[in-house]
Amino acid sequence: MTSSSDILKNSSKLLTRITRAYERRLSQYGNDPRGVFWQNKEYQFKRFEILSHIFDPADNTKNISIHDFGCGYGALFEYLAGKPIMKNAQYIGTDMSSQMVTAARKKITDQRAEFRRHTIAIDATDYTLISGTFNMHLGQDEEEWEAYIKASLLQLWSKTRFGLAFNMLRDDAEYHYDGLFYINGHDLFDFCATRLSPNVEIQNDSPLPDWTIFVRK
Repeated sequence: MTSSSDILKNSSKLLTRITRAYERRLSQYGNDPRGVFWQNKEYQFKRFEILSHIFDPADNTKNISIHDFGCGYGALFEYLAGKPIMKNAQYIGTDMSSQMVTAARKKITDQRAEFRRHTIAIDATDYTLISGTFNMHLGQDEEEWEAYIKASLLQLWSKTRFGLAFNMLRDDAEYHYDGLFYINGHDLFDFCATRLSPNVEIQNDSPLPDWTIFVRK
């Protein structure tokens, strides 16, 4: 059986096509939800609101750290910037695309935010949020893509102190679009409960076509 670390080391083949697709989209639409394949800002921010349920109310008065994995041009930071959770917090945005990271750095100069080009978590943070990062596989082998998702979750969890939240497209969504990856969220729930933490919740985000999964220490 291939180890999670080996899957991540060999993920460049999977990610290269996807990186190019995002960079073409960014070039076309710029720092806009459409530039990261979201329908509009309303749906983009609704997902951010749901993911934010991972935070504990007490975190509003603490110096927490947040990792946004697959940050794009930094829209999640824009959503969080004026909220109580970010009053004393630090944010790290990671993306596989150097062009996305450059766009984020140009757009966001807030000292609380830092952007990095990488495909894994480097430093430990209190929370990890993942919005839409695993949704596009561009028709690549689905078993291979699911293995990559699970390997990434294991690595991200190893760098997360308190909680991780991520969304995925539901396999029972009304519409399925070519190039996107849809999954049975309960299978992912079982994986998280077995391999990450028994403290897991799953939420059907209808009318959004998503599952959101919350994992806590």
